[in-house]
Parts: sequence; structure tokens; C-alpha cells
Amino acid sequence: MKTLIIYSSSHGTTEKAAQILSEQLQGEVELINLKKLSNPKLTNYDSVIIGSSIYAGSAKSRVKQFLKQNQTELLSKGLGLFLCCMFEGDKAVSQFEATYSKELRDHSRAKGLFGGEFLISKMNFLERQIVKKVAGVTSDVSQLNLNEIRLFAEKFNQAVTP
Repeated sequence: MKTLIIYSSSHGTTEKAAQILSEQLQGEVELINLKKLSNPKLTNYDSVIIGSSIYAGSAKSRVKQFLKQNQTELLSKGLGLFLCCMFEGDKAVSQFEATYSKELRDHSRAKGLFGGEFLISKMNFLERQIVKKVAGVTSDVSQLNLNEIRLFAEKFNQAVTP
């Protein structure tokens, strides 16, 4: 089985989550950052996992564009969807639903809310000021949930392994 993990990340958290996830999946796994390759071909993969971060309240535009262009093909693959964000509960679920269409969510074999990070050390001045004002955060904070990543991997492996 060959799986492609496609992601987009602002400051590296979604990339980190994708890397951790890739180490827990069965079969051959490849990672592609949409920042480097905006429309990868899906034909050589049995399954695809899409990951996005939330930046300034919405999903990365690269992910949204990729999903729009490839929805039909994604619906023919084993599919997993995850989101990295700092919200929890209903707000995180709302962001997940705003990022991924109902069709993709319904088709997905595994869905994950992996938490997130405020990496102040990687932000520019304006980003730091906004995060300070909105979230009251002035230093790096990590709420990346490794257990959620592990549970996602287990569920995905069970669902797509022949």
C-alpha cells in the first residue's frame, strides 16, 4: 500500500504532525508540502492524507485550492483528513468542517484534530502582535497532541490495510 500525505504549514507544526504521522503508518509513505509542489499527481497512491493548519482563522489557501481541484479523485482513494489548530472542542470541529467538504469528511477513513502550536520564535513582528492581542501568548506554546496522531494512524491503518 502506498500513501501520500499532503500538507501545508505556516510555521512548521503541520509539517511536524505529518512527519510524526508518517512514521506510524503501514506501507510506503511519501510526504509532499503544497508550498513546494502545488498540485501533486495522485494516480500512484492507494490512499491520501490531507493536513492543514489554521492561519488567521482559516485553512491554508493552498489546501483549499488543492481540495477543490482534486475532490473527485480524492473520493476514489482511501482518505484521511487532519487539522492543526489551537482551538479545542466545538470551535476546532467548526474549523475542520469549514476546511473539508461534507463529501470528503463522509468519505474519510480517519479524521483528526491534532492540536497546534504558537511558535512565536518563527513569527514576524505583526504575527507576534496579533497572537499576543488575540490569544495573550508571548512565548512558544505547544499543544500538539501526539496521542491524537497515534489514534489517527491506528484507525487509518485498520481502514486501508487489505
